[in-house]
Amino acid sequence: MTALYAITDTPIGPFTTIVDDAGVVLASGWTATVDDLVPLVHRSLRPVDIRPAPTLGSVTKAVDEYHRGDLAAVDDVPVAQTSGEFLVHAWKILRTVPAGSPVTYSEFAAMSGRPTAIRGAASACARNAAALFVPCHRVLRIGGALGGFRWGLPAKEWLLAHERG
Repeated sequence: MTALYAITDTPIGPFTTIVDDAGVVLASGWTATVDDLVPLVHRSLRPVDIRPAPTLGSVTKAVDEYHRGDLAAVDDVPVAQTSGEFLVHAWKILRTVPAGSPVTYSEFAAMSGRPTAIRGAASACARNAAALFVPCHRVLRIGGALGGFRWGLPAKEWLLAHERG
């Protein structure tokens, strides 16, 4: 499969997105290097050829609109990720966490149907390849501590503040 990638300037730095030939997001994050994203794509979905593009059409538009304040712009962008049953389900659940209403890892585990799987919930966030479109930044530690974020805690802080308005 051949995929495309584009880099979008955002207030928190460059944001790169890889999409498959149908325009489905395979990986994304705040980086200017597509090489940071390729290893995140599950081997069964990983394209053999990835080419730069000036824009990814509606995907790039959604990234721009989100960063300009339309927090729902990324909600319906299609994403493809695969792994075990729990992770795939957890990523779908993450997409239901509303902007401006972060949840704790415990709450996320419960929402995912496994209230005692707090480490599993954290793993779903850590293994999420499609940052922003699958908003793992909306999951916090108990007490509101940020926890981790692949793209850096300053980016997570910015995203959460942006979503609070």
